[in-house]
Amino acid sequence: MKIFGSLISPYVRKVHVVAAEKGIAVEGAGANPRDPSPEFAKASPFRKIPAMLDGDFGLPDSTAIVTYFDALQPEPPLVSGDAKQKALAVWFEEFADTILFGSGIKVVFNRFVAPKILGFPGNTDLAEQGEKELVAILDYLESVAPAEGWLSGGEFSIGDLSVACMLKSLNYVSPTPNPATHPRTAAWYARATARPAWAKVAEQEAAQMAAFV
Repeated sequence: MKIFGSLISPYVRKVHVVAAEKGIAVEGAGANPRDPSPEFAKASPFRKIPAMLDGDFGLPDSTAIVTYFDALQPEPPLVSGDAKQKALAVWFEEFADTILFGSGIKVVFNRFVAPKILGFPGNTDLAEQGEKELVAILDYLESVAPAEGWLSGGEFSIGDLSVACMLKSLNYVSPTPNPATHPRTAAWYARATARPAWAKVAEQEAAQMAAFV
């Protein structure tokens, strides 16, 4: 099973960590939207990452792919518990994928991806806008981060994993979350990133990014 896209992408990282959590063997593969390989084009008709190819079955989008993984290997479940806990798991995934990413990408792309990987200057104004937007977003996360356990109030969920993946990308720019200003978030993030599945993918990402950091 191939997963297309670089691990610097929080969405690609999410898919790999879910696979590791569930014990599903996946192989990372490059993805060039400008000159897509036949396999990547089959997996992702709109050239978006991540994309998955499992035999003849191609599928783009991180949420779709992790839903597929959850059906292939139901244990451990990443949306579990009572009605409120399941709803919160889905909410935090959505929060990560849209709100946190929407502001964070302005910072990460313009302060790291553009100058360090693509070789051209980033948009400083856009990066500063993202940094301002992140203040309220990270303050919200601090207000809901649990002293112990996980964001949904139940087991470790897709919500925890998705938020942690977004924060990991912000770490390429600056240490986030900052224990001095967001101690509850920092403690929760430390728990999430201490999981064996996370450590496995983080090692792969470090090797992949060694030339840029």
